[in-house]
Amino acid sequence: MKFKLDENLGTTAVCAFEDAGHDTSTVRRQELAGADDGRVLQVCRDEQRILVTLDLDFANPLTFDPRPTAGVVVLRLSRSPAPSELVAAIATLLRSLGDRSIDGSLWIVQPDRVRVWQPPAPEDDA
Repeated sequence: MKFKLDENLGTTAVCAFEDAGHDTSTVRRQELAGADDGRVLQVCRDEQRILVTLDLDFANPLTFDPRPTAGVVVLRLSRSPAPSELVAAIATLLRSLGDRSIDGSLWIVQPDRVRVWQPPAPEDDA
């Protein structure tokens, strides 16, 4: 799978995704650090990459619609997380990837669970 890690995730996260065999890019590598959230999401759409972030702004599908994207993952951690909490959340995400498609959806991932927002199915005109 193809991921883009937001600027709020560092080397530990990059290594976890790469060690799991995923094509991993970062906002920092593309010199997008400090870019507007909408710009970051547009780059992810253009590259067909799943955005992984700690930025809770992306947890609102009315503000940042995940439907036209490869997916959005918000890692939800405690206010002052220990590094082990981040590692646990990433491990939970990586284990969950085979369970269902993330395409066009929003995943809120905590160290011990994944909550999924799927867009409503389009209504039939019949």
